Amino acid sequence: MHSTSILILVGVIGLSLGALLAFLATRSRQNIDRTQELELRLKEANTKLEDFQLQVNEHFDQTSQLVHNLTQSYRDVHEYLANSAMRLSSQDIGRQMLEAGSGQLSDNDENLSVLPPRDWAPKEPGSKGTLSEEFGLEKEAQAPSPATAPNPEEVVNR
Repeated sequence: MHSTSILILVGVIGLSLGALLAFLATRSRQNIDRTQELELRLKEANTKLEDFQLQVNEHFDQTSQLVHNLTQSYRDVHEYLANSAMRLSSQDIGRQMLEAGSGQLSDNDENLSVLPPRDWAPKEPGSKGTLSEEFGLEKEAQAPSPATAPNPEEVVNR
């Protein structure tokens, strides 16, 4: 009996060692699989990042080209207007427009500064906006007097 219990004990120990070795082998295999999976995901992420960076570069290249085209169109329109101003109005205005378009406006550009009409009653004394009470009204001294005004009957008879 002694030999049977030893035989059973050796079998149980061998079975336990085999199960332990199998467990360790599958666990290390899972780590290798997990590592490979992570490496694959990292490669995919890098590929997506490179594609995105390429798209961003293409976007900014196209935007740069479009802005350049817009700037050139603006210059063409400005030159056309300046040349038309030279033909249709004074030479000085056309020359000043050409210089302004090239960024070379002279220091005496006060001639070009035009104040917009005021549509409010300004607070400064002496200034009159279109909503000022005195705007557009003639003073009574300048208005024709009733003595010098023509008689309506005389106007009709003429």
